[in-house]
Amino acid sequence: MSKRNVSRRQFLNYTLTGVGGFMAAGILMPMVRFAIDPVLKASASGGFIATSQKVSELTAEPIRVDYTFDQIDGWYESQVTNTAWVYKADDGNIVALSPVCKHLGCTVAWNTDKEHPEQFFCPCHMGRYEKSGVNVPGTPPSKPLDVYETQVKDGILYLGLLKPHKGA
Repeated sequence: MSKRNVSRRQFLNYTLTGVGGFMAAGILMPMVRFAIDPVLKASASGGFIATSQKVSELTAEPIRVDYTFDQIDGWYESQVTNTAWVYKADDGNIVALSPVCKHLGCTVAWNTDKEHPEQFFCPCHMGRYEKSGVNVPGTPPSKPLDVYETQVKDGILYLGLLKPHKGA
């Protein structure tokens, strides 16, 4: 041990600095944890979401399927309702298309334009898509509708992530 004497002033300086550091750490740690906690939580993203649609009821005619899921945005938790246009293709595969127009993000609907039946129609700027989701040449959309991944469990349709359409 050193024989060096510590003055009262140095002792108080060391003591107050140490106590102040512990107090600052005690105050800051909860704030830091609060700020980074959502980043550290494991998320269940990438999973499939159940819809209320029975696969046995699907036909070749596209139908609108609404589904609800819990969304966590930082510290805010909410229930979100999304939509997909779903039908059975000629080969028996289930096709689920996004209803969001690729031109300006409006919502498309099936078979609502009397001049062009059997197509998806965007009323915002007269955009049109074939039943497969491919955009009609000469109309405003420059890309086809996105496609949901699909899965069937116990006769119920599950929708996954959106993927770009491969038919473009």
